[in-house]
Amino acid sequence: QVQLVESGGGSVQPGGSLRLSCATSGYAFSGRCMGWFRQGPGQEREGIAAIFTAGHSTYYADSVKGRFTISRDDSKRTVYLQMNSLKPEDTGMYYCAASSDSVYCGDYRFGEYWGQGTQVTVSS
Repeated sequence: QVQLVESGGGSVQPGGSLRLSCATSGYAFSGRCMGWFRQGPGQEREGIAAIFTAGHSTYYADSVKGRFTISRDDSKRTVYLQMNSLKPEDTGMYYCAASSDSVYCGDYRFGEYWGQGTQVTVSS
């Protein structure tokens, strides 16, 4: 059974940083898409960062480009999202998602597996 478990959310002031983690179990980690999606208050869920778990391909939404970095640790089967220069509009529930096959990650049209989400609140 595939499980994705997010951690690292919390409350931070504008300009601060957080690092989210998505630990996987029971998942064929290599050669898949993994990514982070977020859903702000009253908004639809959007893909913000994705990584192909083979090679070096990463993808970012314009809203986070230059501030967020997605990375992975193959030995720990974990994907991370380093979030810097956080803004109030980054507030939302952040979800980790993973594909069941090798697909293109940049359109965020994957998500056979999902984590439970972790809340990020950016406020002064």
